[in-house]
Parts: sequence; structure tokens; C-alpha cells
Amino acid sequence: MWGVRDVRLLPKAHLHVHLESTVRPETVRELGGPPAHEGVFANFREFAEQRALVRELLRTPEHFRRIAVELCEDEAAQGTRYVEVTFTAASHGERLGAPEMPLEAVLDGLAEGAARYGIECRVLLDHSRRRSVERLWRTFKLAARYDGVIGFGLAGDESYPLAPFAEVFEAVRDTGLHLVHHAGEAAGAASIREALDLGRTERLGHGIRVLDDDALVAEVRARGIPLEVCPTSNVLLGLVPSLAEHPLPRLRAAGLAVTINTDGETALADEYVRLRQVFGYGDDELAELARASIDASFAPEALKAELRAGVEGWLGTPAAG
Repeated sequence: MWGVRDVRLLPKAHLHVHLESTVRPETVRELGGPPAHEGVFANFREFAEQRALVRELLRTPEHFRRIAVELCEDEAAQGTRYVEVTFTAASHGERLGAPEMPLEAVLDGLAEGAARYGIECRVLLDHSRRRSVERLWRTFKLAARYDGVIGFGLAGDESYPLAPFAEVFEAVRDTGLHLVHHAGEAAGAASIREALDLGRTERLGHGIRVLDDDALVAEVRARGIPLEVCPTSNVLLGLVPSLAEHPLPRLRAAGLAVTINTDGETALADEYVRLRQVFGYGDDELAELARASIDASFAPEALKAELRAGVEGWLGTPAAG
């Protein structure tokens, strides 16, 4: 495309990406898994079942280390300079009878990938709303034990409430760990309200349904709660009919802090390109979205400053054409 800059060179932070969703198709095949899913999922259940098949393939430390290194390589190629990758560590640990092994192997792989590809990586642990409070306590303990883990939160079917987990959320106070919950993806404003008030979430994983409630929009805007928006994923999971009909422009027009992410369903630079193609976003708008991702991250302030300077440097380079 003429007259535009290469988005792969735009420094970006990636805040909402599930490690198990990023496993390369060739890696899945080598581990004996099914072919990659093509097109839109029939429903969230089909999506969850497909991802469960991939998770079952991961059995050894080398498997977990490998997908972490490959994540770093793939993200670096997209211009991602900082990533907060979500990982379901406690579930893998239970399945394999080795509570610490999956997370330790992932952290080793991320450290190797970071050194090799020049990218900073941190981990957010997630927990299905459908699973037990006891497992969330284990997730909390894992998060508190490892320096590479910066927080955790709930994900999955939003028809399951956060209330049973309230005691765990309270225990996070003064630990330095962050709380980030999925909310407002498939469910509406009530899910977001619960994540804010009871869940004490610092960002909204997805959050696109905030537009259902004008008062909630005003509160989220006033509190500066960032949204981790994953446009292509929303289309693939059937939550919006098409990218052209995605509420992203309305979220931005409402003055909300919007970050662009993939959920692991696509590549981050490709997502930025789609926004350029579908919504007509120019380089200034894409740079604004990149800045928002940096500002909303839990990266150290020195790294944030470096990445912001990189965004300005990208804008200062001549556009192609």
C-alpha cells in the first residue's frame, strides 16, 4: 500500500494474547494435533473445545518452552516490543500432575526468546470462571511465587459470576500483583460492572459491550480503565458479524482507552493493517493505538518511555509512496 508506513516497524505492546492460541499450526501438527480451524467458529463452545485439543498436546517441559520461544519470535516479527501473554498454568499443572512445571518451562522459554529476539515478556495467569475457587487460589500462589508473572484474572463463560472468587481478589491487595478479567465480550454491562467492582480489574479483557450502558461508558472513561479489544477474534467467535461492523470506532469516539490485541487468533501487525483497510485509519491513528497499548501495559516506566519514543520515531520516518 502506497503512502503509508510499515506497521511491522511500529513499536507496540500486546496485552491480550493467550499462549495456547498462538501455537503454530506446524507445531500442532508435529505434536500430533488436528489441522488449524478455518473461518468463524459456530459458537464459543466450539472455540473452547478446539483450544482444549491443542492444550492436551502440551505434555513436557520442552513443549511449553518451545511454544514460548516461538511466541517471542512471532511477536518480534510483528513489531511487538512488549507482550503480556496469558497462560492457564494451574490447569496444565493439574492435568500433568506437575504444578510448577508448565509455568517454569514457559518462563524459561520466554526468557530465551526475549534474549534471542529483543522483546520483553511478562505473564498473566488466567482461570476459567467455571472452575473451582481452590484452583484460583493455586493460580494466585503461582503468580506470587514467580517474578515473571505480573498478575492473573478470570476468563471464559461470562454466565458464571465472579462472586465466588471475591476472597481471592481481596487477598491480592498489597501484593503488587495485577488483576485483569475478561468481561464484556459475550455478556453485557453487568459483566463489566462485576469485574470493576467485585473483581477490581485494572483493564477490561475485551470490554466491547460497555457501549450497552452510557453511564458505564462514562465511568470507565473517567476511571481510565483500558479496554483490550480483539477485533478479528470477535468476528471469528461470532460476537460481531464482520470487522466493518465492529464497535471499535464507536469505542474510540466515546473517548475510551482502547488497545488493539489479537487474543492469539491472528498476528498483531496484521490486525493494525486490517484497521487501516477497513476503517481507513492513517498512520497517526495507528500510532495513537500503539501509544495506548504502551500506556495501558504494566511495563516498567523506563521501557514505556523507550517505546513511546520509538512510536514517535516511526512517525518521523518517510511514508512509502
